Amino acid sequence: MAHPKEGKSPEPSDKIPEILPILPLFDVVLFPKMVLPLVVMQEESIRLIDEAMSSNRLVGTIASRHSKMQDGYTMDDLYEYGTSAVILKMAKTDDNNAQLLLQGIGRFKVEEYTETTPYLRARIRTIESKERKNKEIEAIMANLVNQYDIVVSMSSALPQEMSSMARSLEEPGILADMVTSTINSNTREKQEVLEILDIKERLKKVTQMVNYQIDILEIGSKIQTQVKGGMEKQQREYYLRQQLKAIQEELGEIDETSGEIEDYRAKIAEKDLPEEALKEAERELKRLSRMHPSSAEYSVALTYLDWMISLPWNDYTEDQLDLHAAEKILDADHYGLEKAKRRILEYLAVLKLNPDIKGPILCLVGPPGTGKTSLGHSIARALGRKFIRIALGGIRDEAEVRGHRRTYVGALPGRIIQSVRRADSKNPVFMLDEIDKVGADFRGDPSSALLEVLDPAQNNSFTDHYLDVPFDLSRVMFITTANILDTIPPALLDRMEVLRLSGYTEEEKIKIATRYLVPRQRSANGLKGEHITITGGALKKIISGYTREAGLRNLEREIANVCRGVAAKIAKEEAVSVKVGVNDVDEYLGPIRFTFDDIKNRVSTPGVVMGLAYTQVGGDILFIEATAMKGKGNLTLTGQLGDVMKESANAAMSWIRANAKLLKLDEDFFESHDIHVHVPAGAVPKDGPSAGITLLTAIASLLTDTPTSKDLAMTGETTLRGQVMPIGGIKEKVLAAHRAGIKTIIMPKLNERDMYEVPEKIREEIDFHFVNKIQEVLKIALKI
Repeated sequence: MAHPKEGKSPEPSDKIPEILPILPLFDVVLFPKMVLPLVVMQEESIRLIDEAMSSNRLVGTIASRHSKMQDGYTMDDLYEYGTSAVILKMAKTDDNNAQLLLQGIGRFKVEEYTETTPYLRARIRTIESKERKNKEIEAIMANLVNQYDIVVSMSSALPQEMSSMARSLEEPGILADMVTSTINSNTREKQEVLEILDIKERLKKVTQMVNYQIDILEIGSKIQTQVKGGMEKQQREYYLRQQLKAIQEELGEIDETSGEIEDYRAKIAEKDLPEEALKEAERELKRLSRMHPSSAEYSVALTYLDWMISLPWNDYTEDQLDLHAAEKILDADHYGLEKAKRRILEYLAVLKLNPDIKGPILCLVGPPGTGKTSLGHSIARALGRKFIRIALGGIRDEAEVRGHRRTYVGALPGRIIQSVRRADSKNPVFMLDEIDKVGADFRGDPSSALLEVLDPAQNNSFTDHYLDVPFDLSRVMFITTANILDTIPPALLDRMEVLRLSGYTEEEKIKIATRYLVPRQRSANGLKGEHITITGGALKKIISGYTREAGLRNLEREIANVCRGVAAKIAKEEAVSVKVGVNDVDEYLGPIRFTFDDIKNRVSTPGVVMGLAYTQVGGDILFIEATAMKGKGNLTLTGQLGDVMKESANAAMSWIRANAKLLKLDEDFFESHDIHVHVPAGAVPKDGPSAGITLLTAIASLLTDTPTSKDLAMTGETTLRGQVMPIGGIKEKVLAAHRAGIKTIIMPKLNERDMYEVPEKIREEIDFHFVNKIQEVLKIALKI
């Protein structure tokens, strides 16, 4: 802080030379007649001081324009106006810094800089001080002194003697400079005062600064009073507790549980709980303080408080909002799945623009082994969030979701709250696996409890039965997985955004096996890259000959079998490196299990037609067989068919009987013969309307004694009027047909719009026929 130097200094014009060495000042302005302590660290400035001390001790001080200290200064870094000064004292420190005491002499303006090395020197023009007092100036000075008294009285940094010193100053210029140098103002404002040469204007400017300072101090004092009031209340409570503790010690009533209760009280205060949670925690703590430690309720209350202080009420992980980095992570972990990846990147983009967006509720639906669960891990890694997963398969108790009430022995929160505590974050990626397999019984319906969890409009106040206070789940990103949607209640399904993950094509499986499965199994079985090589042809044979699936699990098992076989050879030192080609697969996996010939030979006789089905494990081939025998016109259906499929068979039979002439059939045939329709794999339940045209074609093939093509399959619902209606699962069914070597597929005309989901290469390899009428089906399949 600068102070005015007592005594009269010589007139500037008599003492100040025309050229002065310039000492840059950082974050401070020196005024005439003021004394300023200073520490100098720059080498060029220390050299300047050494040379000044050996001559007349005079320097020119100019403030820097920059808010940060610099190693060196140029003429552009400094203001034009400065203050000439004399070095009153100088001392060197052990680290070669210089401690100075400077006294300002007078203002000057830089005309030009004459030297820049080793330090700045400038030709200056000394500004004469012409101070003429009048009534207006005296009035401004009196007001300024009064206002300055208020600042001194309110500021703890200014000694009270400053007020007396201000009142003793008669020169208006020195008064303005002294007040400016002592109040809490920034360098730019102080420099403005230094550059104002008119005394009246300078006094007005300083008065404005002092009034602003008074406003700041009054606001600060008000805030301090409020804080102090709160602190006094806390201190009073603390003192009362300490007194109570001392009284209990005197009476011998103190026990070790008091310290435990105080620890919980401190932890609750540190946790910054929401208002309702804080109220409940303090109520439970108050109950605890009145209990005896040996009571059963004591441990129950302790457990509850442990849960309350361990939950992440306000703890978040910071999202990684780099879309390019997130895209790289998703692509590195998974091949394909473009629709799901695009949705995640869209969410990231919206989150970047609107950080307050609520987490989406995504439902990944697809056959087993298509990467639903592992995609959840990748999403968490791309977002930079914690990942937690709970399996819902087989859950039948609502308390698994909402928790048990504390009245039950051994009560705990539900899986949702437990998982959030393990994640230690309020915005994790939360995967609810196998949501289509949630059950229900006399203990409640868990899917109904999930309605609140998975509703963005409600889950900001999710109430677990155990905690009995709201917990905000709105920032959680929920991802559910399912194999089918039929078993999910409509109300629950309505709350989720469904993303379908279809099965993989043969080409996709080869690429995934090469990039991910083979390296993973190679490492899992202790092999290195030079030990084993599996050719693309071998992988293709494993896929087509040893697996028949939409996903990748069986493929990875077969690759593991190959790796174990190779590992055995290397361990026995029978080989150093093994290359597994097409002809070597049988050695490790045995004879080929699936061939196209097996499938095609089954439809070589009349009455057998190949259909396409959509199951929990993806698309599949469905054979429908029909035979006739002497009887009374009955229709027998076997193969564990559901009601919808039975009705489709009856509708197909009715259409054939109504159109017997079109098929050139004897109408009396149906009176004297029974027809039996069977769908093989009788242990597997089957249902749905999509086998309608397949059932009708099988019966028509039998009655007309006309077999269908060996590489023909079909799917579609039929009506009594002969219309072919659209069905679902197009991509999965087409992929299943492609795996089985089917070359021709008949499907409803209205499903032509769904063909964009089918990879282009498969669309080129299969001949699709889109039909509206049953007559078109029979013309293509039976040539009638």
